[in-house]
Amino acid sequence: MARGLLPRYLLLLAQENLEFRLPGTECLVLSSLQTSVPGDKVLALALWWTIQQSTRNSYKFSILDSQYSFRRDGKGTNEKDSMCKQSNNHGISRSIFELWGQGKSAEELFTSLKNYPMERMVPYLQSNSTYKIHIHAFNKTLIQEEKIKRIDALEFLPFEGKVNLKNPEHIFWILEDYGMDPNNIPEEPLDLYFGRWIADGQRELIESYSVKRRHFIGNTSMDACLSFIMANHGRVKANDVVFDPFVGTGGLLISSARFGAYVCGTDIDYNTVHGLGKASRKNQKWRGPDENIRANLRQYGLEKYYLDALISDASKPIWRKGMLFDAIITDPPYGIREATRRTGSQKEILKATERGTENHISISSNYHLSDIFFDLLNSAAEYLVMGGRLVYWLPVYRPEYTEEIIPRHPCLKLISNCEQMLSSHTSRRLITMEKVKEFEDKDQYSHLLDYQSLLYKGHNSFREKYFSGVTKRIAKEEKDNQK
Repeated sequence: MARGLLPRYLLLLAQENLEFRLPGTECLVLSSLQTSVPGDKVLALALWWTIQQSTRNSYKFSILDSQYSFRRDGKGTNEKDSMCKQSNNHGISRSIFELWGQGKSAEELFTSLKNYPMERMVPYLQSNSTYKIHIHAFNKTLIQEEKIKRIDALEFLPFEGKVNLKNPEHIFWILEDYGMDPNNIPEEPLDLYFGRWIADGQRELIESYSVKRRHFIGNTSMDACLSFIMANHGRVKANDVVFDPFVGTGGLLISSARFGAYVCGTDIDYNTVHGLGKASRKNQKWRGPDENIRANLRQYGLEKYYLDALISDASKPIWRKGMLFDAIITDPPYGIREATRRTGSQKEILKATERGTENHISISSNYHLSDIFFDLLNSAAEYLVMGGRLVYWLPVYRPEYTEEIIPRHPCLKLISNCEQMLSSHTSRRLITMEKVKEFEDKDQYSHLLDYQSLLYKGHNSFREKYFSGVTKRIAKEEKDNQK
């Protein structure tokens, strides 16, 4: 089959956390298309991931070209739709369509539709079927008369079925793009698309898994949307084993468990892992008996995927040698709301024990950010399966940021690097890496990691740099108020 005749799919992307959308969608589509369908049905042989739009609107629409081997009878439509639905079920995109035509003007769109293979249209235009056409305009509101005019202009398409606005068998969409500037909306759309609707993304997940609705939270509990994005980047799937070495209140475990992965974690904070001590919620003094990681998973019917959470120091791995995890997904502490700590030396611990301390952790010392991230990379290189992914947040002071400071490891390949702004001068970057080489000996990589550590060490004082901007802003506001 010539590439020009291959099925093409249009994704309408959600308009939040924009920079994470394309890498996340790519991960999902690649994962779903790598799975073969049993028997002589459809096999996903390859995927060309092509963002065909310019930078101006690449976060709104993306086009997928896909290649399939079909059954000898040429069928397989249901299998293709099933794969597309599977790739769209993580809440990344709003909707996915089989793209029939596109153009920069109505004339170009109509020409594109007239050139679309008729044999692909016919199954959805039968006289015994029902359909409706939906109009979606990005950055512009169309009145009903304008919508009807656009639908009537499609009369050249051989629709033979009956219109059913309430419960149609097939839904077709006209999508119009009017740019990104709400103060400068063009008269005519910049791009037009027409396609057959296949599925909506599970955007309701974001609301139902909102931290506001969760039993057990902490000062650093991850936003539900970002948690699902991280699971997407980690290519989490059913029966994976996912590990979070800085598990905290377990928010990242929930998103992975939601997609059928078995989850576990470690943390140095005994009280947080066991849900003890003061509550993080307003107007609540102490945590209740149903505030812990297991209870959170139970709240969503995911307790069967919970392996356990252990009290452990991330700088001293507790695992036996060997590959254990399909993904490591974590949000290490930056020292802003929660301290970065590790257990002290054996000598310090011995002295603390002799004093008869009652703390669960005898003594702790500072754990510099550069040490945190390079310990994390070493652990990922050793304990991830081949092809497994490490997904983590890296805080940076923007005036000093360059790509060279991103921690690297010979066993891990950098897949994506997406930025989320924290303030005018600080941000955090979602780093996704994939294991591509067998881990040998930790000491073998020490000189490389020492060099990498030097590049990032300027960010060890991230907390001070973060709050320096806050102090300057408060001082400026006070000065302006005095005027």
